[in-house]
Amino acid sequence: MLQFCGQDRCLVDANGRVKLAPRFLSDFRQAGGEVVLHCLPEGALGVYPEAVWHKMRQSEARPELQAARSVVHRRRLRRYGAMSQAERLTNQGRITIPNGYRELLELVPGTEAVLVGCEIGMEIWSTNRWEAEFRRLHDHELQKAEAEMDADLVSCQEPEI
Repeated sequence: MLQFCGQDRCLVDANGRVKLAPRFLSDFRQAGGEVVLHCLPEGALGVYPEAVWHKMRQSEARPELQAARSVVHRRRLRRYGAMSQAERLTNQGRITIPNGYRELLELVPGTEAVLVGCEIGMEIWSTNRWEAEFRRLHDHELQKAEAEMDADLVSCQEPEI
C-alpha cells in the first residue's frame, strides 16, 4: 500500500541528486519506479509516481479543445510542460533534480533538503522554504481551530428572552 508519509532530511549532492529515505523509496518502487518531477508554485519539487501524475493530468475533459479556445489554458499546459519531467529512480534510490530547476527551487548542490510525504507522492523542499511552509500550515490550522471553537460557542449560547 502506498503511503508517502513522513519527513526526512538529506543533502543535495554535487550532481544535484537526493537520496530517498527508505520509506519513500519503498513506496515509489511499489508504484513501478517511474516518476514525474514537477516544480510546484509553492517553491518545491513534487515527485509523483507516473500513474498518479497521469491521473492528476487527466482531470480536464478534452484539453485539446480547451487549448484551441483559451490562452489561459494554453499557458497552463505550457507551465505543466515546461515545469515537469519524467525521471527514473536510480538503483541507489536517488533522484536527480533537473539542472534548470535547482536554483529556482533553492536546491543547489551542497544544500540541505527536506523530503515531505504528501500521500500521493513526495515533495522536495529547501530547508528554509519548508520551515516557512510548515509555519503557514500550523498557523492555518490554529486559525481554523479558533474559528471552529468560536462557532461552537455561538451555537451553544442560550437565546435571550
